Amino acid sequence: MAGEGDSEPSKSFKLLGFLDVKSVPCSRESVLYGSVGSLVVGLGHFLATSRVRRSCDFAVGGFICTMLGYWFYCRYNLAQHRIRQRMLKEGMRNKILFEGSSLDPERKQTGNEGSNS
Repeated sequence: MAGEGDSEPSKSFKLLGFLDVKSVPCSRESVLYGSVGSLVVGLGHFLATSRVRRSCDFAVGGFICTMLGYWFYCRYNLAQHRIRQRMLKEGMRNKILFEGSSLDPERKQTGNEGSNS
């Protein structure tokens, strides 16, 4: 009944016709933080100066700056995370590959310690 219609794929939301907010990493958060930034900057400028048009200009500028700032911050952290993940995956693969062989670094360390005793 209500749960039966859940099997159809959810539609994605495209911002400006080309930015798929669901599938592009960091896009959703960037737009949300940008909208909050524009609200804060625009409202703050309006409360300080009482000039509506100028406050709207500042709000648009605040949106662009906040969105792009968080976009680059999030993408940089995502790239770092992927690099760390790749290094970990390669290390695990090498451990499995070299475990028990003469190329195993742990075996060389334990072999030297055992002959000294």
